[in-house]
Amino acid sequence: SRAHEQGEASAGMESSCFLAQTANLVLEDGTSMRGYSFGHPSSTAGEVVFNTGLSGYTESLTDPSYHGQILTLVNPIIGSGGVPDTAASDEIGLRRYLESDSIKVSGLLVLDYSNEYSHWQAVKTLGEWLKEEKVRPHIFSMENIFIMLIVICGTILGKIEFEGQPVEFLDPNKKNLIAEVSTKEVRIYGKGNPIKIVAVDCGVKHNAVRLLVKRGAEVHLVPWNHDFTSMDYDGLFISGGPGDPTQAPELIENVRKVLKNDRQEPLLGTSMGNLITGLAAGAISYKMAMANRGQNQPVVNLLNGQAFITAQNHGYAIDGNSLPSGWKPLFVNANDQTNEGIMHENKPIFTVQFYPEGNPGPTDTEFIFDSFISLIKKGKDTSIPSVLPKTTAATSRVEVSKVLILGSGGLSIGQAGEFDYSGSQAVKAMKEENVKTVLMNPNIASVQTNEVGLKQADTVYFLPITPHFVTEVIKTERPDGIILGMGGQTALNCGVELFKSGILQEYGVKVLGTSVESIMATEDRQMFSDKLNEINEKIAPSYAVESIEDALEAAEKIGYPVMIRSAYALGGLGSGLCTDKEHLLDLATKAFAMTNQILVEKSVVGWKEIEYEVVRDAADNCITVCNMENVDAMGVHTGDSVVVAPSQTLSNEELQMLRKSTINVVRHLNIVGECNIQYALNPTSLEYFIIEVNARLSRSSALASKATGYPLAFIAAKIALGIPLPEIENVVTGKTTACFEPSLDYIVTKIPRWDLDRFPGASNKIGSSMKSVGEVMAIGRTFEESFQKALRMCHPSIDGFTSCLPMNKDWSTEVDLRSELSEASSTRMYAVAKALNENFPVDDIHRLTDIDKWFIFKMRNIMNMEKNLKALDSDSVPEESLRRAKQIGFSDKQIGKCLGLSEAQSRELRIKKNIIPWVKQIDTLAGEYPAVTNYLYVTYNGQEHDVKFDDCGMMVLGCGPYHIGSSVEFDWCAVSCIRTLRQLSKKTVVVNCNPETVSTDFDECDRLYFEELSLERILDIYQQEACDGCIISVGGQIPNNLAVPLYRNGVKIMGTNPLQIDCAEDRSVFSAVLDELQVAQAPWKAVSSLEDAVEFANSVGYPCLLRPSYVLSGSAMNVVHTEKEMKKFLAEATRVSQEHPVVLTKFIEGAREVEMDAVAKNGKVICHAISEHVEDAGVHSGDATLMFPAQTISQGAIEKVKIATRKIADAFAISGPFNIQFLIRGNDVLVRPF
Repeated sequence: SRAHEQGEASAGMESSCFLAQTANLVLEDGTSMRGYSFGHPSSTAGEVVFNTGLSGYTESLTDPSYHGQILTLVNPIIGSGGVPDTAASDEIGLRRYLESDSIKVSGLLVLDYSNEYSHWQAVKTLGEWLKEEKVRPHIFSMENIFIMLIVICGTILGKIEFEGQPVEFLDPNKKNLIAEVSTKEVRIYGKGNPIKIVAVDCGVKHNAVRLLVKRGAEVHLVPWNHDFTSMDYDGLFISGGPGDPTQAPELIENVRKVLKNDRQEPLLGTSMGNLITGLAAGAISYKMAMANRGQNQPVVNLLNGQAFITAQNHGYAIDGNSLPSGWKPLFVNANDQTNEGIMHENKPIFTVQFYPEGNPGPTDTEFIFDSFISLIKKGKDTSIPSVLPKTTAATSRVEVSKVLILGSGGLSIGQAGEFDYSGSQAVKAMKEENVKTVLMNPNIASVQTNEVGLKQADTVYFLPITPHFVTEVIKTERPDGIILGMGGQTALNCGVELFKSGILQEYGVKVLGTSVESIMATEDRQMFSDKLNEINEKIAPSYAVESIEDALEAAEKIGYPVMIRSAYALGGLGSGLCTDKEHLLDLATKAFAMTNQILVEKSVVGWKEIEYEVVRDAADNCITVCNMENVDAMGVHTGDSVVVAPSQTLSNEELQMLRKSTINVVRHLNIVGECNIQYALNPTSLEYFIIEVNARLSRSSALASKATGYPLAFIAAKIALGIPLPEIENVVTGKTTACFEPSLDYIVTKIPRWDLDRFPGASNKIGSSMKSVGEVMAIGRTFEESFQKALRMCHPSIDGFTSCLPMNKDWSTEVDLRSELSEASSTRMYAVAKALNENFPVDDIHRLTDIDKWFIFKMRNIMNMEKNLKALDSDSVPEESLRRAKQIGFSDKQIGKCLGLSEAQSRELRIKKNIIPWVKQIDTLAGEYPAVTNYLYVTYNGQEHDVKFDDCGMMVLGCGPYHIGSSVEFDWCAVSCIRTLRQLSKKTVVVNCNPETVSTDFDECDRLYFEELSLERILDIYQQEACDGCIISVGGQIPNNLAVPLYRNGVKIMGTNPLQIDCAEDRSVFSAVLDELQVAQAPWKAVSSLEDAVEFANSVGYPCLLRPSYVLSGSAMNVVHTEKEMKKFLAEATRVSQEHPVVLTKFIEGAREVEMDAVAKNGKVICHAISEHVEDAGVHSGDATLMFPAQTISQGAIEKVKIATRKIADAFAISGPFNIQFLIRGNDVLVRPF
């Protein structure tokens, strides 16, 4: 069916936006959409095309190759960087920031326009510039409809019409567009340079001229129809340009004359120049079914197999099979196999279909200009292959039959479930290549250590990741390969020790992927600094030191403040900002307790922090998979920072500058696999420093994988076996190569989860040493939508971006808001909301927080919407206001609070107004190629679903963010459940929001929703998918707490009846049931006042255990020893569990503790396991040491445990898993009140 629809679209503008005229986009097949203009209000027509690039709208709009076209930018937000001085000139007289003298597109289509901008080079808004140039743009929620139409139709004409201004469709390709954009007179640039190049202007981009002049050329730019055949020159350059090449017969004829007259001067053509030269040589051109446009097109050099990422915009191609004798293809597109360049076998003539000048886009192929100049300089008899870059020798697959994979061991801050994900991916990749795998990981809660299954390792060792134990496994298993990059810092450090000790060499174990020497160069701070200096890469002035005295001396040389970083450390451990000598002494002493080397470097606190995830194979093919921007400035560890992808506030120049640096670094360090590089970027210049290089999979790698849909760990494992990137398939599309850079038509926001409240007296301040224990990832079409979703994902008590603190806490009446803003903390985002609510100026908030003003503008939009909603009446709230609130991420509950409605009433109001969410698909290429996977998210910024809903699957709810009491063990539960369902031929629909998990790997289930675990969102998905039921028992406390609300809204909960779950979770009901069953428990009472609590405690004696209902891992549970403690802890418990009673229980001292883990069906226990705590009762089971089976408990007590378990299972009619904890003194058995 045709992938389009007719309807009216809503603008994604800021709530505080300017007045905008409406207009219609009309496509030639009859599709019509209404949107809002932010440019010149006059109708226009042209060919509708797209660009999948994520940056460079200023450059794209002035690119002559878009002349006559209505350009669709897939980047979801356009305008955030404003527009620089469009009249500024560079040193050779060209426009500094543009690619021609004016805007060339006929119209512009975007999803969301930002009228508020923030960039140090900007002087005006995009809208202002468009009006100056009288360009007719359009804005609305277009989704990927246009791109899908182009995929189906090949090409499509369109027009933007304003009321009263009808216009006819126009096919620009029927005109000689080259003539319209070409210069009308000869122009000379770089006058006096030694090499004379005649450049034929078919629509030349300024950057092509700049690059030639930079290489010593005097460029004579001539009109397209200028007779250059008899001109004197050292080289002939035919530029890129727009349209159908056959519309320029005079140019083709002139090139044909040059080819026939045996001139020896080299000829280079780019883009249109490739087409013109091919036609002049006698080949055939054709209109492509699917044009190649954007900044991420992979091409392969047919001479040596090396691949490059290129910028392109063309709808025509040369038929490589039609090339006459003496000519051959030079480059080919890695995705669609179309021709990307040709060369003459004997003459110095070669052309490329892409733009080696980029701008916007990658600079990877600038060498084409170097090769051209080399041909000119070396003269006659110089071959084209001899001037093209030489790649490394052709690589062959690494011959291994058995590989040892090192895991990360137990979870810790900075090293969590992301390594379970990466290790699982590595195992899967090895098994695909028929390589046996031996896995070492003592973490029993991980998915990768499952011993049975198609995706599991052949052998698993639950042993510590230490040189001693790894050596023993190597002796036993005799692997011929080892992977060090999938187990975090633990595996990396262990691998380095094994290499230094000679164990790997002794037993013939090859290190797959990045070599140990390269790993050491990134981990040893002095070697790291030296290596980067070798290629003139920029690092902060620093000294690697091995004593406190040397650290103090280094700080004096650099000048305070300084940052210290530890070698071979995890999560920023041992790092920190030192403002003076005393602070340095303190931090350095702590750091040297963990390492023998630290780096003392210049502080760049307040600069932007940017991250790149880069992949390189053994054949030197390099791609950057994802760039991410930290919302929090330098000074906050990236693990504790809010992060967005793609970067939102950087220009194309900045992005490509850092991208080029990234590739230079991984090549120089000889990285083979995946690597993460962190940069500090000066917010007011192009100055940058490299902060860190992680030559392994990391937390950021997992985030980048889930944000883009690109399976980094899987690809890295394949690369480790010597497989080149172009030969690896993009599993999302099933058609294209993995040698590409993803395009995102959405915005991803990552927000950390802290549990600092669990530690009395712990500071909530954050810095360069990581404190968060988990994170969430949200996907949206606007920053506001993505940001608010992510905040709610962090904790069920959070409604969104509001001035209310998590856990229903109130701000202190004495709060110093400016201090809260200036000091980074786990609650600073709520302080920003409070400041905006109190009308703090954006400039003040920016100055205090160093958060880029663009993000603060967007946050202000949210607060303005909240104020607007509160001023409205629920009976007369306009549909557009409600829709706009949903588009910027407001939940039903959040809207209800503003309008004085319950969540249910707010949902009912929304549905009544037909405001529904749309299901969108992650496809890695922004819709350019259809996806074969069902990796999904939900948004209100859309008009149609990307998928059909014809399979009634079983819904499985994941665990949400890792936090204390809920970690990777629940991901193991969810994945085990999903795999079992699929073995039973049941379709699975998984909902989770944790990027560190295996359950959010899109090939684990039939449909993956990366979404909120909230009542609203689960109901949306459940009803849309028409699921057969919902499993809530494998995701921990968050889904468990939703059991009753879901049940009351018609969701079929699989397993134990939700009303029975409610009884078991409600401490007072549960205890009452135990009394009825005559199952022993400690004396207890449900209390509703301090007086009741004190009276009970006095009657049974202190200590007492105070416990709220529906909480996880002892949250707000406390042992109370005095009346004073009772008052303090009772207030906390009632705040945490307001809807359920608080229960006081006599605390039993000196007892043993056992745990019963069992599964029941309809109340009948069908299997069980009993374990014993080493410590006496009183230590939470999550902090206790367990023995299995129980060792010191009598058989009589064990039988009583079994009898009590059967009674409880029967009483609550349990169907599914459950856990009961017992206290035992002698033969007395009590159910533990935890």
